[in-house]
Amino acid sequence: MHQIGVVGLSYRHVGVDEVARFALPKADVAARLPALRDLLRASEILYVGTCNRVEVLFATNDGSPAGDSRRDVFRALTGHDPQPGEATRILRAWTGEAAVEHLFLVACGLDSAQTGEHEIAIQLRGAWEAAREAHASGPILDRLLGEALGMANRVHRLEAGVRAPSLADLAADRAVLHLAGKPGTVALVGVSPMTKRCGRALHKAGVPLLVVNRTLEAAEEYAQTVGGQALSLDEFRAHPRDVATLVLAAGGGEPVLDADVLSKLARVTTCAPLIIDFGVPPNVEPEAARLAGLPRIGMNDLIQAAQERRLTQLMRMAPVRAAIDERLTRLRGDLATRAIGRKLADLRGTFEQIAAEEVDRALAAELRGLDDSQRQLLQRLGSTVARRLAHLPLAGLRAAAAHASTDAVDAFFREAKLTRSASASATGILVSADGEVAADADTNDVT
Repeated sequence: MHQIGVVGLSYRHVGVDEVARFALPKADVAARLPALRDLLRASEILYVGTCNRVEVLFATNDGSPAGDSRRDVFRALTGHDPQPGEATRILRAWTGEAAVEHLFLVACGLDSAQTGEHEIAIQLRGAWEAAREAHASGPILDRLLGEALGMANRVHRLEAGVRAPSLADLAADRAVLHLAGKPGTVALVGVSPMTKRCGRALHKAGVPLLVVNRTLEAAEEYAQTVGGQALSLDEFRAHPRDVATLVLAAGGGEPVLDADVLSKLARVTTCAPLIIDFGVPPNVEPEAARLAGLPRIGMNDLIQAAQERRLTQLMRMAPVRAAIDERLTRLRGDLATRAIGRKLADLRGTFEQIAAEEVDRALAAELRGLDDSQRQLLQRLGSTVARRLAHLPLAGLRAAAAHASTDAVDAFFREAKLTRSASASATGILVSADGEVAADADTNDVT
């Protein structure tokens, strides 16, 4: 796992406004991934951007341990160099097993603002698909993402029958509270996991919905599932509708509704609509909403409300934390064994080669009188003994590889991998890979 690294920031370390500085527009991610991969000298890379986090997951291109890449990620995502100490102050970095553990925690919702929410797994899968389409992901990240999303699915099964919390539920609650029992329509701006879940909750509560999206077809498709109406974003900007609440999660680097649209919205609505903004950066600038006289709830407000429930949710999710630890232990062993698989095979081959050469030497000398069947039996015996003797160090190495350093494992292979030189085969002298004389097979002499 040592070649894996994660660099990023989230609501837990900085404010949502700071997260917005590092967010890439969704449409730009695929084009930016190759350059980001080259900058980090990585072989594989993935970018995750949500309403409250931005993170870059990568694997080094030469299998070397991942280092602290915060300055490089800062430069790649913001377009300028950090001030002294700025990158380490704002960004967090995880390497090796800590990076994999962090990925699992994120996928299972344990690092989310609303602990245990499921939307992050959907967003993570979308980030993985984007990386694969850009040919920026490969066997290492594919394995890790598969494991992480597998853990998330396991969490969903463990919680079958229990509705997982979500910031979208908080938004739906705020919308219903704002309606105060009066009739009114809620506009969902953007077809995203957050607006979809919020829409389902509001539809269940009997609230009329208007689905607004850049692409009208996507708005119409979702509107059919919640019994709502659909409208293109351009049409809504030009002619805002009388709505009681707007829930926005439309993505993009610029405000979706600017001051001019908000001014028109304030004039056509019966009463000032509540704006619930999931956008990072904001879909509606706070100052523009204030000047238009429209109340606004942003991500900071939603996160603050979610934190009040965090301890209770963490206690409920304790079995998930234990399952992640179990999975990490198994994955550590699997990856360590895979990393030295070729060397293990070579070492086993060396044992078999030594045994075969010793049998051939004996058959050419003191056992040369054996018939063919006896020769074959002896050769099979030699091969079997070699494999059984090799099993002990190989099993030990598999177990140690997950805990020992890479240098320690390499040192073992460097010193223990023996081959027989052509010139020494007649005398039975074994020679190490670097040419030094080792213990003779037939004597107790050592170098």
